[in-house]
Amino acid sequence: MQRADSLFAAGQYAASVPAYKSQVWQQRQASPALLLKLAYAQQQLGHYPATLLYLSLAYARQPRVRTWRQLATLAAQHQLVGYPMTWQQEVRVQAHRYYYPGLQVLLGGAVVGAVWLLWRRGPRGAWLAYAGYVGLLSAYLHFLQPKPAGLVARPGAVLMAGPSAGAAWLSTAAVGDRLLVLGRQDIWYRVKWQQGEAFVREADLLVVE
Repeated sequence: MQRADSLFAAGQYAASVPAYKSQVWQQRQASPALLLKLAYAQQQLGHYPATLLYLSLAYARQPRVRTWRQLATLAAQHQLVGYPMTWQQEVRVQAHRYYYPGLQVLLGGAVVGAVWLLWRRGPRGAWLAYAGYVGLLSAYLHFLQPKPAGLVARPGAVLMAGPSAGAAWLSTAAVGDRLLVLGRQDIWYRVKWQQGEAFVREADLLVVE
């Protein structure tokens, strides 16, 4: 990796990419910093689909507003969908960033609360308050849990109204379009499309989690 870093620092991006890719895909050691380096190298080489992929992987591991802005800017240059650049999206990015630390705190509070209530044999009112706390925790899990996203990996990927080749055709996606994944059915992913849902073949979508 030291040699790859030296090549990267010297601007020899094509020479540094193979070592970085080996680290990511073969050794499975993909830190956000490494992924951002790889994304930058791919961008300098003019490979925008690979740049989107590595930026998306870095964002999935460590949500940052700066990384999202890089994604959205690159997507806008290539007229891709699924990369809103709005203040609401930046709020969602921050929520995703602190989702797991917040979940740990809430779960810890639930455990401590349950132990305290059982130990002290808390009154009915305390149990009702605890039930409300658990409801808050459930809402946190339901509404704020980050959803996996998929990047369209093949040109001409079709979006269908149902999980079948015989379903109605809705649209054709471009390489790099970002679709939120809502579920899976056989060889199809159910994705969010505009104000509704669509289905895309699993072979046409690379899911980033």
